Amino acid sequence: MTIAATVSHFRMRATEVTDWMREVRGFGDWKKVRHIVMIMIANEPAEVYGRTVEALARQTFPTAQIAVVLATEDRFPNGRAGAEKLRRKLGKKFGEFLITVHPQNITGEIKGKSSNEAWASREAKRILVDEKGWDIKYMTITSNDADAILHPKYFACLTFKFLDDPNRYERFWQPAIVFYNNIWRIPAPTRVINTMSNVWQIGLLSRKDRLVNFSNYTASLAMIDRIGYWDTDVIPEDYRIFFKAFFRLGGRVEVEPIFLPSSADAAESTSTWKTFVNDYEQKKRWAWGVSDLPLFIEMYFKQPGISFLNKNLRMLRLLIDHLLWPVNWFIITVGVSVVTLVNPTFKRTALGFTLPRISSGILTITLIFLVILLVIEFRQRPPRPKDVSKWKVWLSPLEFVLMPIAGFFFNALPGLDAHTRLMLGKYIEYRVTEKVK
Repeated sequence: MTIAATVSHFRMRATEVTDWMREVRGFGDWKKVRHIVMIMIANEPAEVYGRTVEALARQTFPTAQIAVVLATEDRFPNGRAGAEKLRRKLGKKFGEFLITVHPQNITGEIKGKSSNEAWASREAKRILVDEKGWDIKYMTITSNDADAILHPKYFACLTFKFLDDPNRYERFWQPAIVFYNNIWRIPAPTRVINTMSNVWQIGLLSRKDRLVNFSNYTASLAMIDRIGYWDTDVIPEDYRIFFKAFFRLGGRVEVEPIFLPSSADAAESTSTWKTFVNDYEQKKRWAWGVSDLPLFIEMYFKQPGISFLNKNLRMLRLLIDHLLWPVNWFIITVGVSVVTLVNPTFKRTALGFTLPRISSGILTITLIFLVILLVIEFRQRPPRPKDVSKWKVWLSPLEFVLMPIAGFFFNALPGLDAHTRLMLGKYIEYRVTEKVK
């Protein structure tokens, strides 16, 4: 992952300085392209998604070719009121500015992001394609969280990749999800976890064999329409929409990286303890993605004609990522000790005598790579806010002594919680992560 993160870092730097509009103008049909941006709104403060829409207005790609869809929920009336105010303020800056209201208590639906995406995307297609006559073959649709700020060159870069790819109707596009919006405000333990998450997400862009769309991503509207949109009876939605497309379209679907950041809020609240709870609950919701495994395994056996190697590698990595989530921490921290606890005579063998030294050497080597990762992450971070002291920045590397404790409480334990609840049939409901102004 260190090598992948290093490669991604330099590719992101190169992408950020490229004049993508000059590249886009090389295509004769670039003016036909239209981008739908669904901003998923629940009960977040209006300032949060207002900041997101204002960032969209600063795109280098012509905003007249961008349609903003504020996807609100009927169960959160404040979201709709805030969306209406935002439309009056910024609506004229875009080609279209729609507000959708996802009804509550629809039979068979689960409250959450996925069902809202399904409603908003169908409404956008009905209005923009069926009524206004936009060409669906030249349209993309982006699922964007309320707090996620896209890089100003995102849609210019996306347009180039869309037009340049002959398989554009079998693609997702994924930016680097980094939690930079409030990285200096959150407590040190959660900052450590989010720092490692940032590095992981950056590194994944250079690992196309492992890349699956996550959180904020784009697809062609034609593909989403073809596969039947997002499912309405699930909590995990990003992996679900990818594997739904992957199996229905014969295994030809891939995720293409866009080496630009999408800066989001890390889980935060009004106090340190509430921030810890918020972060824990967010990680638990992510770990609930394990609930999709039975469906994906069923798809694996029911969809013939897919490359044996392709689908097996996909499923193997999926199983590893989900099933090892709760146990990785224990393997790294107490894995060696468990062997001697189970079999006390093991430590008197040659391997038992040398194993602690071997594991110590491995951890020392990984420390070197950790330093490299931290340098990459700090170089990617936005400039230090004026209200953050230089001492806090200089001392921040020392926060990583908290990693063993933070890793347990904000990674391993939420994973165990989610997996245990699933095993016992104690299903969770979609919990909207609290956002702070």
